Order: sequence, then structure tokens, then C-alpha cells
Amino acid sequence: MGMKPLIELQDLCRSYWLADGELKIIKDISLTIEEGEFVAIVGPSGSGKSTLMQILGLLDRPTGGSYRLMGRDVSGLSDDEGAALRSRTIGFIFQMFNLLARTSALDNVMLPLIYSGASNREERAKELLKDVGLQDRMDHKPNQLSGGQQQRVAIARALVNRPRILFADEPTGNLASDQAGDIMNQLEQLNRSGITVIMVTHDPEIAAHARRIIHIKDGMIHSDERKAPHAVMPAEAGTQNTMELGPVPLLSGYRKGQSPVGDDFRRGDFDTEHPAITFSEVREYAASALRSISANKVRSGLSMLGILIGVAAVIAMLAIGKGAQKAIEARLASLGSNVLMLFPGAPNTRGVQGAIGSVSRLTLEDAKTIQRLRGVADLYPEVEGGNVEIVYKNQNTKTEVQGVTANYVSIRNAAPYYGRFFSEKENVTLSRVAVIGQTVINYLFGKENPVGKDIKINHIQFRVIGILPMKGGSGFSDQDDMIVIPIFTAMKRVLGTPYLHEMAIQCATPEDIPQAMTNITALMRKRHRLPDYKQNDFTLRNNAAVQDALSGTTQTFSMLLGIVAAIALLVGGIGIMNIMLVSVNERTREIGLRKAVGASRRAILAQFLIESAILSTLGGLIGIALGTSVSLLMSTFSGWGTEVTPQSILLAFSFSAATGILFGFWPARKASLLSPIEALRYE
Repeated sequence: MGMKPLIELQDLCRSYWLADGELKIIKDISLTIEEGEFVAIVGPSGSGKSTLMQILGLLDRPTGGSYRLMGRDVSGLSDDEGAALRSRTIGFIFQMFNLLARTSALDNVMLPLIYSGASNREERAKELLKDVGLQDRMDHKPNQLSGGQQQRVAIARALVNRPRILFADEPTGNLASDQAGDIMNQLEQLNRSGITVIMVTHDPEIAAHARRIIHIKDGMIHSDERKAPHAVMPAEAGTQNTMELGPVPLLSGYRKGQSPVGDDFRRGDFDTEHPAITFSEVREYAASALRSISANKVRSGLSMLGILIGVAAVIAMLAIGKGAQKAIEARLASLGSNVLMLFPGAPNTRGVQGAIGSVSRLTLEDAKTIQRLRGVADLYPEVEGGNVEIVYKNQNTKTEVQGVTANYVSIRNAAPYYGRFFSEKENVTLSRVAVIGQTVINYLFGKENPVGKDIKINHIQFRVIGILPMKGGSGFSDQDDMIVIPIFTAMKRVLGTPYLHEMAIQCATPEDIPQAMTNITALMRKRHRLPDYKQNDFTLRNNAAVQDALSGTTQTFSMLLGIVAAIALLVGGIGIMNIMLVSVNERTREIGLRKAVGASRRAILAQFLIESAILSTLGGLIGIALGTSVSLLMSTFSGWGTEVTPQSILLAFSFSAATGILFGFWPARKASLLSPIEALRYE
């Protein structure tokens, strides 16, 4: 019976333009191949036979003439349309096998199914491997298989999508004679089951297995010989073959009475739309990326190093900035809420503390007057002495001594956590009692309970009656390294000064602060008899304003540190881009293979973007661990306050992943734009 034309070529040409002019490889070939034929294209090296097969297999494009496949002109299909059609209609058996290294035989066979969107991938691939006699080699990688076994894997891969046409380029060129005979027998069986087989070879003995032999020389057909009537009958014809060829082993998907093209693919012979990227596809890309990373551990580690350092820097810098901000907030909170601080000296001379007693103009009378102002809820005056010698038995240290009134406890939220604070009566009677901080206890008492013990402050004996709550500190100051005594005792017995070091003034509510500042300023200028043209000889600070200013400074500092970390991330991103470009060059043949079996540009782009994202994500995760560790070490050994927040971790991780995608896009796009045939030819 007559077969309908499957392939029709009319005046087909393929030329390359070189520096010295046009080089014609295929010259005006006209050819018809019917469905179910077994065709061998034979010719010497350089005759154009492989180029013709590549055009027929939609891996290359003609430069002239027309090519009709199943009645449709396919010369002008886009790369993605050609890939979609290949995945549904065409199978390839390559001379060099073109199996993915570091990938099992089963995964190699499943590869085309991923791009075609077929279901039951693993089951179908296992059936085919069993049919070609490799059921015990499914988990073996190509380097663990012989040449014949690798070619059988390639045959199973070519058949897994149940193609209508099977192209074989020198299918026995790298095999021993006994293996070659086995492969040719399998090709004959496939042709008998209904597949059109088009084979390229230069070996007359191999060509003799075909029923039609086309000789090509210098890019033109020199002869077209038909050895016998077609030995193939498509399954859909529903009749028996007219030739008695003996029993034929049936391969999976080509069972008796079944179409050689599965129902799920026959419906879309000319469906040139790729299915949406599926989870299985993404999983395969991720597995491929991990294989590539593990196969090049040193290179991958170096490429992750930049991201790792950048993320660690982001985590550590943000932790330092956040720790500094917390320390400032804690320091200001220790002063109490709604508190104003009044210091002697003009704002531009504040800080000359070495001679407080001689220059201060704040007195206890000033404190009494201010306390009567509207909006002022409470205040305590303070005198201070630094580097005062403290002695207990044979231990001694130097610390800061503060003289305050009893309401220090309520304003500073400083109720002793053990023992008690002194009373106003003890202040008036100049009692020698002291409340001490934890740092002083550590220096003088160790693990001994200090309450009830006697110490000497500047050679004057005091009784310890309480322990101050721990306020903590930073690398610059320690709020627990101090002793508090009654202010009258400090002024008359220890420090010998009639002037105050400062005053802490507590307003009733936050809303009272602005008016209180205005009233205090007016009162102090009046008490100090300052004319309008003179500046204040005192400094009044709002802790909330100080906190805002310090927080702004901290944020600026954190931003600068973040910029440094961002530069490190940028360097890491450039490193990843370089590594991905190297990876694209090294895996060019793999890209060509993936495109040959049906991968679209979008699929290749996604694969390399996923690989880049995995590299940067792994670097980011390690960087997060490193940055957190560095922050803890800095806090432990340097005394700097640090705080690693979930927000900083999320920010660093997001930046690392975005860096991988951003800098991996160009290499991924470069890979996606490669021509399949040029990629397969790449050395």
C-alpha cells in the first residue's frame, strides 16, 4: 500500500558565509521520505550528509528551498517552536552518545520527558531500559557503562517520547562489530514497529540494513536506491505487514496494535507551544545544579566565597549597629522616663569635667527652686567624683562615686535588687552608707555577700547596705562600676564641693517636657543674672532628643557599614557571574543536547538561573551562620553589644539570593541563546 509523505524537501540549500565567500554544503536537494521508511544517507566525510540530517531533525535551518514535515513548512519555525516539535515528533541517536555525565542511565532516559511535560516519567523510562537489556544498569553513570550499553541508553532516550521519526547519526561509529550488529538489529525492530528511521553512515555494511540508501556527494544526491518494498507498516493503518520478517521483539510504547506515537503526543504533533515549567522540571534543574556544584567543589567554593563574606559582613555590621542602638536606649532608659538633664557650663564648653568644683554654678538652692516649677514632678541633684579609691580588706579598686538624694531610686528606676537604698534621714545626718554596683562587687568581694560589710572610700569607712540593679554597659563605659552615697555625705565628707555636677529633672508627662524646658531655662537665666546678649551658662538636655540624635547617628553608622557589606556582595556577585560563564562554556555540549531533546530557551534560562541562585543561596546560608558567629564572638571577647535580628537575617538572605539571580542572568541568557547544532559541535 502507498505511504503518505512524511518529509518533503524542495531545492533545499545550506550555505555558510566565510571570509573568502559563500561555502555551499547542501545544494538544491529535492527529496521525499514516506512514513515508515528505513533510510540510510551515505557519503564520504564532508559530503553534507550530517548537515542534511541536522536540518531534517530541526537542529539546523536551511538557507534556501523548502522543508515540509507532515505537510507543514517548518523552515521558518522559531528555536522554541522547533524544540517543542522535536520533543513530540523526533528522536535522536548521536554518534558520541551525548549522555549527561554524572547522571544515571535512568535520569538520562527521562530527560526528554521533562521538557515535553509527559506523565509517568520514571515508569516509562524504566520500561525502555528494561527492553534494551539494561534493567540492572539503571543507576549506573555513563562512565560505568560500556560503549554498547551507552548507545542502548541513547536509543532508550530517543524512544522515550514515542517519536514518529528516529534520526541516527553514525549509530555504530564508536562500537565494536558485535555491538554494532546488536544496535542495528534494534533499529530494524523499531522500524518494523512503525517508526521512520533515518540513519547517516559512511559504512556500506551498516547502510545495507536500510531499505533505502541515498548517496550524497558534494552536497548533492547522486543516487537513491530502494532495496525492497517498505518493510514497515504504521500501527495506525490497522493491517498486517505484507513481508514476513519473523517475530519482532516489541519495545515499550510500541505494543501490538498501539500507535508508535503515544496518544498524549499524537494529539500535539504540531503543537509548538511548550508546557509551563513544572515542579519536576525545576527539581531536575536543581539536581543538575547540585551535580555541577559537587563536581567542581573548589571552583564552586571560591565563587560562593564572595557572597559568603558579603552576607557575613551584612549580618555582623547590622548586629553591631543594632547593639549600639540598644546600648544607647538602655543607657537613656536608665535615666528614667520623661527626664531632663541639667549640667553646668555652656553647651559648647560641656565636657571640661576635671575642675567641676571650681567652675560649676549649679547649687542645691537651684535644685530647690526648680522643683517648685509647674510641670516638674521630681528631681535629684548629683555630685560626682571619678577615680575614687575603694578598699575592702586587702582588695582595692578605683571607681566613680555619686552623691544623690533618696529619690534617685524612683527617678532612675534603681531600686536595689538586694539590700536597701539609703533614706533622706540618712542623707541629712551625713550617714556613711553606700549602695554599690556589681562591677565593684566583682573587684572587691568576688562571691562574698557585700551587704553589711565595711569599705573605705578615700580612707573614710562606709557600710554597704545594698546592691544596685545591673544596668550593663558598652565598650566605653560601665554603668555598674559605681558607688552611690548620700549627697550631703559626699559634698561634706568625701568630695568636699558645694557645687552640683548635674540634676535629673523628671516631668509629670512627656507633654510637659517642652514647657518645663522653657520654664527652667528662664528661671536659671534669672537666677544667674544673665543678660539677653549672653548665652546660657548651663546646658539643659532632653533625653528623648538625645536619643533621637544618637539613633540617627547609629542608623547612619549602620548604613555606612551596610554599604561596605553591599560592596562585598557586589564582588561576590561578579565572582558568581564569572563562574557561571565558565560553566556555560564547559557545558555547551550539554546545552546542545538538552535543546536537541526538546528544551526551550526558557527552560535553559531557568536551569542556569536556578544553579546561580543555589550557589548564592548556599553562600548566603553559610554567610548567615558565619556572621552570627562573628557577632557572638565580638560580643563575648570585645565587650561590644551586638544583636542579630530576624530582619537582618532575612535582609542578608534576600540580598544573597537576588545577587545570584541578577548576576546569573547574563550567563543564563547566553546559554539559552545557543544554537543546538553549534552547541553540539562545540569542542
